[in-house]
Amino acid sequence: MADLVLASGSEIRRQMLENAGVSVDVRPVRIDEVGIRSALEAEGATPRDVADTLAEFKARKAVEKFASPCVLASDQVLELKGRIFGKADTREEAAAHLAELSGRQHRLLSAAVIYEDGAPVWRHVGEVRMTMHPLTAEQIDRYLDRAWPEVSSSVGAYQAEKLGAQLFSRMDGDWFSVLGLPLLELLSFLRLKGWIS
Repeated sequence: MADLVLASGSEIRRQMLENAGVSVDVRPVRIDEVGIRSALEAEGATPRDVADTLAEFKARKAVEKFASPCVLASDQVLELKGRIFGKADTREEAAAHLAELSGRQHRLLSAAVIYEDGAPVWRHVGEVRMTMHPLTAEQIDRYLDRAWPEVSSSVGAYQAEKLGAQLFSRMDGDWFSVLGLPLLELLSFLRLKGWIS
């Protein structure tokens, strides 16, 4: 297999891939996620399409920037009753997001796209239904005392693999998608291509 470029700075995505025996060359790229998401939402795109499009934009940019034959990019979107949540810029915004998610079920959509020789050859969007405990303002504040600013890099202002696990009563779906990558589907594709054995 050609070197697989991971167009993401996510440490947990890199760890998942390497723990599964897939070596990657980590080369993060930046795109205007807020602008792209806003434009897509204005056009009536579904949250699933938003996640998929953001992942594809990242893959395409990495192909252009690094001239790599093989690129994997991903993105994660949180959706609650049709509204897409981005990452919180401030602690106050994080608290507001958690207050809205409190006691409710939301969807976490983890999209991944692979480009090979300049064109998309595989894509998948993993979906997980996340149910949060009812939280008081005091509980949210105590949680953010311990978790902020680390959770500013995560949609929903939580990291379910860490302290954020305490916020949830139920998670229905693939754990790897919770972490930000539909790993099992990705590995099946890599096996089918003969890139892993």
